[in-house]
Parts: sequence; C-alpha cells; structure tokens
Amino acid sequence: MPFRHLPLAFACAIGLACTSLRAAPADAGKLPPASARIAAAELPAARVQATLADYRRWLDELAARNGTAGLATAVVVDDKVVFEHTLGYADAATEAPVTPTTVFRLASLSKAFATAVTGIMVDDGKLRWDMKLVDVLPYFKLKDMQSADQATVADILGQRLGLPHNTYDKLLEGDESYQELVRKLDEVDNTCAVGQCYGYQNVAFSMIGDVLFARTGNFFSRLVGQYLFHPLDMQTASYGRTALESSQSWARPHRPGKDHGWVPFEPSETYYRVAPAAGVNASIRDMEQWLIAQMGGRPNVLPANLLAVLHAPGVNTPPELRATPWRRARLSAAYYALGWRVYTYAGETLIYHAGAVAGYRTMIGFFPKYRAGVVTLWNSASAMPSGLMPMLFDGLLGLPHVDWAGVESPEPAKAAPAKTKPAHKARSRRRH
Repeated sequence: MPFRHLPLAFACAIGLACTSLRAAPADAGKLPPASARIAAAELPAARVQATLADYRRWLDELAARNGTAGLATAVVVDDKVVFEHTLGYADAATEAPVTPTTVFRLASLSKAFATAVTGIMVDDGKLRWDMKLVDVLPYFKLKDMQSADQATVADILGQRLGLPHNTYDKLLEGDESYQELVRKLDEVDNTCAVGQCYGYQNVAFSMIGDVLFARTGNFFSRLVGQYLFHPLDMQTASYGRTALESSQSWARPHRPGKDHGWVPFEPSETYYRVAPAAGVNASIRDMEQWLIAQMGGRPNVLPANLLAVLHAPGVNTPPELRATPWRRARLSAAYYALGWRVYTYAGETLIYHAGAVAGYRTMIGFFPKYRAGVVTLWNSASAMPSGLMPMLFDGLLGLPHVDWAGVESPEPAKAAPAKTKPAHKARSRRRH
C-alpha cells in the first residue's frame, strides 16, 4: 500500500499558517493524531473480503425489512472502490430505482467541501486561516465584541465561534433568510469566548461563502465547482434544489407511510439557503471520488499538507462520545476539525461526518492508517442504516461483532400485510 503523508510541522512550515488554528482547551494527551502523522498499515485482505460479504448480507436484510426508501453506499480501500451497492427507490411512487448515479442531498457532508475549497484558496494566497472576520465582513458582530474582533476564518469552520449550538437553525427553518439571521448574531448570548468551546453551526458556518466572495470576487458554488467538482470528475455534483431536481436521476425525500411503506414528498429549500453548510447534491459515484481524494489519493487536487490541516483535531466535542450506542462503546475521544469530526475509534483515528435534512441522511468515515473508508446516502429519516457503518468498521478492524443497526434482531409482528411495495431489490457489485 503506498504511503502518502506529510508531517504536520512541515505542512505548517510551507505556508499553511497552522499556528493560527488555535486549539480549544482540551486534554492534549488524549488528542488523536493528525491524519498525516499516522503510520500506514494494510488491512488483511481476507478480513476485508469477509467484511464486505457481511456488509452485503446486512444491506440485503435492510432491504428485506424495507428499512429505508432508497440507499447508495460504497467502500474504498487504497484508492480503489472495492464495493458499491444500491437498493430501494429514488421515488417510491413511480418505483424509479436508486442507481450509482442517483443524486442525493448531502446535508452537512457539504461542510467538508467548504473547508477544502477554503484551504485551496489559502494555498493560493487569497486569504489566511487566521484572517479576522471583522477585516473581511463589515456586517460581522457578536454580543461579545471583544471576542468578535478575534474571530478568524478557522474559528467559523472549526465550529468554535462561541455561539450556542445550532444558533438560528429554527428561525432558518421558519423561513427567515440567511442574510437576516447572520446580521443579528450579536443578539445571541455567547457561551464562551471565541476559540474556547465547541458550538455546532449552520448559519454562522456559512459566512465562509461571504468571506470567499469578498476575497476572490467569485461565488462560493462556482469556486467549489472549479476547484473540486470538476477536477475530481464529480459529474453529477451540484448546489441547490433546482440543480437537484434537474438531475437525470435524483432521490426524492421520503417519510414513513402506512403498512411499512414509504411516501415521497417535496424537498425543502431551507438548508439550501446556507449552501456552505448543507447545499451540496451528489451521487455515490461522485462521493467515491471525494472519499479517495480525502484519503490522499488525489494530491493534485487536495495535497497532503492541506489534508493534514483539514483533519487535525481542534476543539473537544465530548457529547459525541455519548450520542449513540456505537459511539458510547467504541469512541474514547472526539474532536471537531475543519468540516470533519475526528474520533478515536477502538484506538484508531477515524475521520467522520454525518448529515441530515428533511428526508435525507448521509454518513462518511475513513481510517487514515488503512486508507479505508465508506460513504452512505439514503433518502429517508430512518435510523436503521446509520448502524451499518460502525458494523463495517468493526469488521475491518477485527472487533467483536455487534448488530448496531438492528438488522439481525427479530422483526416486530405486523398487524396486516403491507399495501405498499417494499424497497426495490438491492443491486451491488464489487469494483476493482
């Protein structure tokens, strides 16, 4: 297995202003190592093949239980897509199937595109990670203006602006505009000084689009298309609801219907209004290329020194250790980096993120040490698919098997036969 890495100290020395990425107070002894400083290792081939066979079986059981309307997933090991699988419907009403090029909303997986294109602009000298927001955005204010004067580009992308979690998300969902909400951040009580604690944001995070426009004169979505979608050959990736619905195949969001069926509904415009935080649409084929690039396989687009910065653990996120059963069992450390979460998963560094908007769920995660990862997209709010990824992780790492998804437990008795057809038969193949 080829080993691509660059020590973080060297990454800083060549101009990425790493000293500006201020770490929030945390027990430094528990920090997972930055991805670029992890020695490479290979997973046993037999273990990988056995885990993929198990994954196929779990996905078949998910389909048999109609555990989601539709789903697409892929596994990448050492720059190769070793497994690709789709199941169910892009639209249950018309029975249009999910295919490898069916486009889903990515929700918060979009954040990593924002941080990556920002990093490319940093490399190009258009801005700096430690650039003060007040020097770029005339409207930017916080209630604690002493903190506001110190807030940097890295602070908004690293979720350490000192605001309460999900500030103004409910108002955004209530149809208030991003432009109105971002200009009244100074009406919110700060939970800490800037850079000193974690507070997950969508509205405030999306100020990076304004920063990039101010520094480059180009629209955020065009920058992502020019510097990421196009060079990575992400042929169906886009921003916005209109682009989603213009796709040749796109996954409608679904809600549970009667008798264990799924009912499609219209996509919400809400989080498209904060495009850097949640605006990307993409297919599983697109996301295979994205995963390869994030694991170091496309250094011409995302060089190792930039990945080292994007994946470096920043602010401590202890609630993540308790969020789900698999996290409680497997995680011993959790941090937010730049558009990514960094976990210590059974002693191994895991780079991870999840996303959710109305009718869509997404997950992506990889182990830098093994250059092995998985991405999953589905078009319902069903929680069952979210347990499959840690089951795959456990298999790859040789950990004891746990049915985190509940696909092996007995199904509850049904009151009557289903009137709605179950999810479309699964389709999968291994790709080499």
